Amino acid sequence: MKIINGSVFTPEFRFEEKSVLIRNGRFMRMDPDLPDPEDSVEAEAVVDASGCFVIPGLVDIHFHGCMGADFCDGTREAIASIARYEASQGVTAICPATLTLPVETLKDVLRCAADYADERHGPDEADLVGINMEGPFISRVRKGAQNGAYIIPCDISVCESFLEVSRGLVKIAGLAPEENPGFRSYIAAMKDQVRISLAHTDADYETSMAAFEAGACHAVHLFNAMPPMSHRAPGVVGAVRDSKAVMAELICDGNHIHPAVVRAAFDMLGEERIVLISDSLRACGMGDGRMMLGGQEVEVHGTRATLAGSGALAGSVCSLTRCLQIAVKRMNIPLEYAVRCATYNPARAIGIQDAYGSIEAGRKADCVLLNRQDLSVQAVVKDGRLLR
Repeated sequence: MKIINGSVFTPEFRFEEKSVLIRNGRFMRMDPDLPDPEDSVEAEAVVDASGCFVIPGLVDIHFHGCMGADFCDGTREAIASIARYEASQGVTAICPATLTLPVETLKDVLRCAADYADERHGPDEADLVGINMEGPFISRVRKGAQNGAYIIPCDISVCESFLEVSRGLVKIAGLAPEENPGFRSYIAAMKDQVRISLAHTDADYETSMAAFEAGACHAVHLFNAMPPMSHRAPGVVGAVRDSKAVMAELICDGNHIHPAVVRAAFDMLGEERIVLISDSLRACGMGDGRMMLGGQEVEVHGTRATLAGSGALAGSVCSLTRCLQIAVKRMNIPLEYAVRCATYNPARAIGIQDAYGSIEAGRKADCVLLNRQDLSVQAVVKDGRLLR
């Protein structure tokens, strides 16, 4: 396959007018004209990307579901449904997040996911590249839409069991350090096996810094489910800012974070350390109504999902592609920054950047064509095949 006449997002994180050559499901090279002595292959597919940006397939490392399915439903059918919808939206690699559930239930979910990942799938399904364990080692004070009945103290043996039953698919494990006096020894024991994130935490600046200094390297949805940053109590946000090796997730659905705060986050952390996520629920891709999330009822109105009765935000109903569009069009984040933060950065955050997140020789041939005017998805290429 050749993709011609497009403005291609390069490994240098800028757009250039190039053509892209794909062979055997991998990117081969980018050139202005792509003269190729092997181009004797007849009827090679050519995709004309005139009027389009060509960006890597998006990588969502924190979301729960879509189209009525949740990752924690724990069935192959649910994962397949999620993977098909995400791929159709240009999200070609997925690392879904778990809910806070009983430990044995979580193990069943992880086993199912590991079995699914080992199977062969059609080109219309996003690749399951990891799992983000948002709970159960979180704070009751900042639990948000998570079910507090199943929150437990951090436990090395429990976390190791998650890694074992998932066959290494768990890439991120959440932690509220202030709830766990032994967090330093826990992080020291686990940090070389899985990335430790601060998640749903009420930690102050000092405790957060201690966790990062111990080896935690990630922050789940910055600003959400954590103390607000203030001039005398900078909290988790201030600690993330001061910890240069830490990457932080941002939900840019237009509801979770004010645009001015999103811009401030980019100013504080730079585009190198931010990961755009969707945090989408099973309601994503569906209309208004009520549905269940981890045993709790959620109401959806437009782009806003809240816990029934309380009005607390329960997650988003936007795909990562939609979040990228909102970040650029409503929040004035430069397109180059937003694309990097939805492709390469999340791939790097979970250690899969050698295969995903960039249009570069040897990487998987997953890319998305976006209309230059409104950033709408014009085409999705997955494993070198045109999906739409």
